[in-house]
Amino acid sequence: MFDYRLKVFHTVATRLSFTKASEELHISQPAVTKHIKEIETQVGAKLFNRKGTSIQLTQSGKILFEHAEKIRNIYRDMEFEISQISQQHKGKLIIGASTTVAQYILPEILAKFNSYYKDIKIELLTGNTETISTLLKEEKIDLGIIEGESQSSYFEYKTFKPDEIVLAAKSDHPLAHKILHLKDLYQLDMIFREQGSGTLEFIQNRLKEKEINLHDLNTVMQLGSSESIKNYLLHSECMAFLSISTILNELKNNVLTVIDIKNFSIERDFHFILPKGEQSELIKLFLRFAE
Repeated sequence: MFDYRLKVFHTVATRLSFTKASEELHISQPAVTKHIKEIETQVGAKLFNRKGTSIQLTQSGKILFEHAEKIRNIYRDMEFEISQISQQHKGKLIIGASTTVAQYILPEILAKFNSYYKDIKIELLTGNTETISTLLKEEKIDLGIIEGESQSSYFEYKTFKPDEIVLAAKSDHPLAHKILHLKDLYQLDMIFREQGSGTLEFIQNRLKEKEINLHDLNTVMQLGSSESIKNYLLHSECMAFLSISTILNELKNNVLTVIDIKNFSIERDFHFILPKGEQSELIKLFLRFAE
Protein backbone atom coordinates (compact mmCIF):
# COMPACT_ATOMS: atom_id res chain seq x y z
CA MET A 1 0.00 0.00 0.00
CA PHE A 2 3.07 2.26 0.40
CA ASP A 3 2.89 4.87 -2.42
CA TYR A 4 4.99 3.43 -5.25
CA ARG A 5 6.87 6.60 -6.21
CA LEU A 6 7.70 7.14 -2.56
CA LYS A 7 8.86 3.54 -2.37
CA VAL A 8 11.18 4.15 -5.35
CA PHE A 9 12.60 7.26 -3.68
CA HIS A 10 13.01 5.42 -0.36
CA THR A 11 14.89 2.58 -2.07
CA VAL A 12 17.24 4.95 -3.93
CA ALA A 13 17.84 6.95 -0.74
CA THR A 14 18.56 3.80 1.26
CA ARG A 15 20.88 2.24 -1.32
CA LEU A 16 22.27 5.59 -2.57
CA SER A 17 22.28 4.09 -6.05
CA PHE A 18 19.84 4.27 -8.97
CA THR A 19 21.27 1.03 -10.35
CA LYS A 20 20.86 -0.93 -7.11
CA ALA A 21 17.35 0.48 -6.63
CA SER A 22 16.32 -0.65 -10.12
CA GLU A 23 17.64 -4.15 -9.40
CA GLU A 24 15.89 -4.35 -6.03
CA LEU A 25 12.57 -3.06 -7.40
CA HIS A 26 12.83 -5.09 -10.65
CA ILE A 27 12.26 -2.05 -12.86
CA SER A 28 14.53 -0.31 -15.37
CA GLN A 29 16.95 2.42 -14.33
CA PRO A 30 15.21 4.98 -16.63
CA ALA A 31 11.95 4.15 -14.81
CA VAL A 32 13.63 4.84 -11.47
CA THR A 33 14.95 8.16 -12.79
CA LYS A 34 11.48 9.07 -14.10
CA HIS A 35 9.84 8.44 -10.71
CA ILE A 36 12.48 10.53 -8.92
CA LYS A 37 12.09 13.42 -11.37
CA GLU A 38 8.30 13.33 -10.89
CA ILE A 39 8.72 13.57 -7.12
CA GLU A 40 11.24 16.41 -7.50
CA THR A 41 8.72 18.26 -9.66
CA GLN A 42 5.98 17.64 -7.12
CA VAL A 43 7.99 18.86 -4.11
CA GLY A 44 9.78 21.57 -6.08
CA ALA A 45 13.27 20.63 -4.97
CA LYS A 46 16.26 18.53 -6.03
CA LEU A 47 16.57 15.37 -3.95
CA PHE A 48 20.00 13.99 -4.93
CA ASN A 49 23.44 15.37 -5.77
CA ARG A 50 25.95 13.45 -7.86
CA LYS A 51 29.55 13.12 -6.61
CA GLY A 52 31.59 11.20 -9.18
CA THR A 53 29.98 7.79 -9.51
CA SER A 54 28.04 8.11 -6.25
CA ILE A 55 24.98 10.10 -5.17
CA GLN A 56 24.08 11.86 -1.93
CA LEU A 57 20.83 13.19 -0.53
CA THR A 58 20.34 16.94 -0.64
CA GLN A 59 18.94 18.67 2.44
CA SER A 60 15.48 18.45 0.86
CA GLY A 61 16.13 14.78 0.13
CA LYS A 62 17.03 14.12 3.77
CA ILE A 63 13.79 15.75 4.94
CA LEU A 64 11.73 13.72 2.46
CA PHE A 65 13.54 10.53 3.47
CA GLU A 66 12.71 11.07 7.16
CA HIS A 67 9.03 11.54 6.34
CA ALA A 68 9.03 8.63 3.87
CA GLU A 69 10.35 6.39 6.66
CA LYS A 70 7.50 7.49 8.93
CA ILE A 71 4.88 6.96 6.21
CA ARG A 72 6.27 3.50 5.37
CA ASN A 73 6.15 2.51 9.05
CA ILE A 74 2.58 3.80 9.43
CA TYR A 75 1.41 1.68 6.48
CA ARG A 76 3.30 -1.34 7.77
CA ASP A 77 1.87 -0.98 11.28
CA MET A 78 -1.66 -0.51 9.98
CA GLU A 79 -1.52 -3.61 7.81
CA PHE A 80 0.02 -5.70 10.57
CA GLU A 81 -2.43 -4.58 13.26
CA ILE A 82 -5.41 -5.40 11.05
CA SER A 83 -4.00 -8.86 10.32
CA GLN A 84 -3.48 -9.57 14.02
CA ILE A 85 -6.99 -8.74 15.28
CA SER A 86 -8.38 -11.35 17.68
CA GLN A 87 -5.09 -13.32 17.85
CA GLN A 88 -3.38 -13.92 21.19
CA HIS A 89 0.24 -15.00 21.51
CA LYS A 90 2.27 -16.02 24.56
CA GLY A 91 5.61 -17.69 25.18
CA LYS A 92 9.36 -17.15 25.00
CA LEU A 93 11.60 -16.87 21.98
CA ILE A 94 15.39 -17.06 22.14
CA ILE A 95 17.02 -15.40 19.14
CA GLY A 96 20.68 -15.46 18.20
CA ALA A 97 22.00 -12.73 15.93
CA SER A 98 25.38 -11.97 14.44
CA THR A 99 26.94 -8.75 15.65
CA THR A 100 25.97 -6.41 12.80
CA VAL A 101 22.33 -7.51 12.83
CA ALA A 102 22.06 -7.41 16.63
CA GLN A 103 23.52 -3.90 16.94
CA TYR A 104 22.11 -2.06 13.96
CA ILE A 105 19.00 -3.80 12.62
CA LEU A 106 17.23 -5.86 15.30
CA PRO A 107 16.71 -3.28 18.12
CA GLU A 108 14.00 -1.38 16.21
CA ILE A 109 12.28 -4.63 15.17
CA LEU A 110 12.37 -6.05 18.71
CA ALA A 111 11.01 -2.84 20.25
CA LYS A 112 8.12 -2.79 17.79
CA PHE A 113 7.49 -6.54 18.25
CA ASN A 114 7.30 -6.05 22.02
CA SER A 115 4.78 -3.24 21.62
CA TYR A 116 2.45 -5.69 19.82
CA TYR A 117 3.18 -8.86 21.81
CA LYS A 118 3.83 -7.98 25.43
CA ASP A 119 3.17 -11.58 26.52
CA ILE A 120 5.99 -12.94 24.36
CA LYS A 121 9.36 -12.73 26.07
CA ILE A 122 12.39 -12.26 23.82
CA GLU A 123 15.95 -13.15 24.75
CA LEU A 124 18.69 -12.06 22.35
CA LEU A 125 22.12 -13.70 22.24
CA THR A 126 24.85 -12.06 20.18
CA GLY A 127 27.93 -13.53 18.51
CA ASN A 128 29.57 -13.86 15.13
CA THR A 129 28.03 -16.08 12.46
CA GLU A 130 30.04 -19.12 13.51
CA THR A 131 28.89 -18.75 17.14
CA ILE A 132 25.21 -18.36 16.20
CA SER A 133 25.33 -21.48 14.02
CA THR A 134 26.82 -23.45 16.92
CA LEU A 135 24.16 -22.18 19.36
CA LEU A 136 21.37 -23.25 17.01
CA LYS A 137 22.92 -26.67 16.47
CA GLU A 138 23.11 -27.12 20.24
CA GLU A 139 19.44 -26.02 20.53
CA LYS A 140 20.36 -23.07 22.78
CA ILE A 141 18.43 -20.66 20.53
CA ASP A 142 15.18 -21.00 18.58
CA LEU A 143 16.36 -19.21 15.46
CA GLY A 144 19.30 -17.14 14.28
CA ILE A 145 19.95 -14.20 11.99
CA ILE A 146 23.36 -14.27 10.36
CA GLU A 147 25.48 -12.40 7.83
CA GLY A 148 27.81 -15.21 6.77
CA GLU A 149 27.83 -16.95 3.40
CA SER A 150 28.57 -20.54 4.39
CA GLN A 151 25.53 -22.79 4.75
CA SER A 152 25.17 -26.09 6.57
CA SER A 153 22.95 -29.05 5.75
CA TYR A 154 21.83 -28.98 9.41
CA PHE A 155 19.75 -25.84 8.87
CA GLU A 156 17.18 -24.09 6.71
CA TYR A 157 17.99 -20.57 5.46
CA LYS A 158 15.56 -17.77 4.58
CA THR A 159 16.49 -14.37 3.16
CA PHE A 160 15.92 -11.57 5.68
CA LYS A 161 17.30 -8.29 4.35
CA PRO A 162 19.69 -7.08 1.61
CA ASP A 163 22.95 -5.42 2.59
CA GLU A 164 26.10 -4.06 1.00
CA ILE A 165 29.67 -4.07 2.30
CA VAL A 166 31.58 -0.90 1.38
CA LEU A 167 35.12 0.39 1.80
CA ALA A 168 35.03 3.13 4.46
CA ALA A 169 37.46 5.73 5.76
CA LYS A 170 37.29 8.95 7.76
CA SER A 171 35.76 11.79 5.77
CA ASP A 172 39.01 13.81 5.60
CA HIS A 173 41.10 10.85 4.48
CA PRO A 174 43.57 11.81 1.69
CA LEU A 175 41.83 9.35 -0.64
CA ALA A 176 38.29 10.51 0.18
CA HIS A 177 36.22 11.04 -2.99
CA LYS A 178 38.83 9.18 -5.09
CA ILE A 179 37.92 6.16 -7.19
CA LEU A 180 40.29 3.28 -6.46
CA HIS A 181 41.16 0.15 -8.40
CA LEU A 182 41.33 -3.28 -6.77
CA LYS A 183 45.12 -3.34 -7.07
CA ASP A 184 45.23 -0.17 -4.91
CA LEU A 185 44.15 -2.29 -1.94
CA TYR A 186 47.70 -3.60 -1.69
CA GLN A 187 48.89 -0.07 -0.83
CA LEU A 188 46.36 0.54 1.95
CA ASP A 189 46.46 -0.04 5.70
CA MET A 190 43.42 -2.18 6.45
CA ILE A 191 41.34 -3.10 9.49
CA PHE A 192 39.27 -6.29 9.39
CA ARG A 193 36.82 -8.16 11.60
CA GLU A 194 37.87 -11.23 13.58
CA GLN A 195 37.98 -14.81 12.29
CA GLY A 196 34.50 -16.35 12.34
CA SER A 197 32.88 -13.07 11.32
CA GLY A 198 30.34 -13.40 8.51
CA THR A 199 31.38 -10.01 7.18
CA LEU A 200 35.01 -11.13 6.95
CA GLU A 201 33.94 -14.31 5.14
CA PHE A 202 32.05 -12.31 2.52
CA ILE A 203 34.92 -9.90 1.97
CA GLN A 204 37.41 -12.74 1.65
CA ASN A 205 35.25 -14.63 -0.88
CA ARG A 206 34.49 -11.60 -3.06
CA LEU A 207 38.14 -10.55 -3.15
CA LYS A 208 39.18 -14.11 -3.98
CA GLU A 209 36.84 -14.03 -6.99
CA LYS A 210 38.90 -11.06 -8.21
CA GLU A 211 42.17 -12.92 -7.48
CA ILE A 212 42.93 -10.77 -4.45
CA ASN A 213 44.18 -12.77 -1.47
CA LEU A 214 43.13 -11.23 1.82
CA HIS A 215 46.32 -12.45 3.47
CA ASP A 216 48.42 -10.43 1.01
CA LEU A 217 46.84 -7.15 2.15
CA ASN A 218 48.39 -5.04 4.87
CA THR A 219 46.16 -5.90 7.83
CA VAL A 220 47.05 -3.52 10.65
CA MET A 221 44.62 -5.07 13.11
CA GLN A 222 41.59 -7.34 13.47
CA LEU A 223 38.83 -6.08 15.78
CA GLY A 224 35.78 -7.84 17.18
CA SER A 225 33.04 -5.36 16.28
CA SER A 226 32.05 -2.78 13.71
CA GLU A 227 31.91 -0.13 16.46
CA SER A 228 35.55 -0.74 17.32
CA ILE A 229 36.53 -0.54 13.66
CA LYS A 230 34.57 2.67 13.07
CA ASN A 231 36.19 4.39 16.04
CA TYR A 232 39.63 3.19 14.93
CA LEU A 233 39.09 4.65 11.45
CA LEU A 234 38.27 8.06 12.93
CA HIS A 235 41.75 8.21 14.47
CA SER A 236 43.86 6.74 11.70
CA GLU A 237 44.54 6.67 7.96
CA CYS A 238 43.33 3.06 7.78
CA MET A 239 40.37 1.83 5.76
CA ALA A 240 37.94 -1.02 6.39
CA PHE A 241 35.22 -2.94 4.62
CA LEU A 242 32.02 -2.42 6.64
CA SER A 243 28.33 -3.14 6.21
CA ILE A 244 26.54 -0.03 4.97
CA SER A 245 24.00 -0.73 7.74
CA THR A 246 26.66 0.02 10.36
CA ILE A 247 27.75 3.44 9.09
CA LEU A 248 24.52 5.20 8.06
CA ASN A 249 24.72 7.72 10.90
CA GLU A 250 28.40 8.38 10.26
CA LEU A 251 27.69 9.00 6.58
CA LYS A 252 24.83 11.38 7.38
CA ASN A 253 27.02 13.26 9.85
CA ASN A 254 29.94 13.30 7.39
CA VAL A 255 32.47 11.72 9.74
CA LEU A 256 33.01 8.63 7.57
CA THR A 257 32.90 8.33 3.80
CA VAL A 258 32.56 5.48 1.29
CA ILE A 259 35.53 4.94 -1.03
CA ASP A 260 34.46 3.68 -4.46
CA ILE A 261 36.35 0.80 -6.08
CA LYS A 262 35.97 0.65 -9.85
CA ASN A 263 33.98 -2.35 -11.09
CA PHE A 264 33.78 -3.93 -7.65
CA SER A 265 31.02 -4.22 -5.08
CA ILE A 266 30.13 -6.64 -2.28
CA GLU A 267 26.39 -7.26 -2.01
CA ARG A 268 24.82 -9.86 0.21
CA ASP A 269 21.70 -10.84 2.14
CA PHE A 270 21.26 -11.33 5.84
CA HIS A 271 19.61 -14.72 6.48
CA PHE A 272 17.37 -16.32 9.04
CA ILE A 273 18.89 -19.63 10.08
CA LEU A 274 16.39 -22.23 11.35
CA PRO A 275 16.32 -25.84 12.46
CA LYS A 276 15.00 -28.06 9.67
CA GLY A 277 11.40 -29.21 9.83
CA GLU A 278 8.15 -27.57 10.93
CA GLN A 279 8.63 -24.32 12.85
CA SER A 280 6.77 -23.34 16.01
CA GLU A 281 3.97 -20.76 15.80
CA LEU A 282 6.14 -18.25 17.69
CA ILE A 283 8.96 -18.60 15.16
CA LYS A 284 6.49 -18.24 12.27
CA LEU A 285 5.02 -15.13 13.89
CA PHE A 286 8.40 -13.51 14.35
CA LEU A 287 9.46 -14.32 10.78
CA ARG A 288 6.29 -12.72 9.38
CA PHE A 289 6.77 -9.66 11.58
CA ALA A 290 10.45 -9.16 10.77
CA GLU A 291 9.93 -9.60 7.04
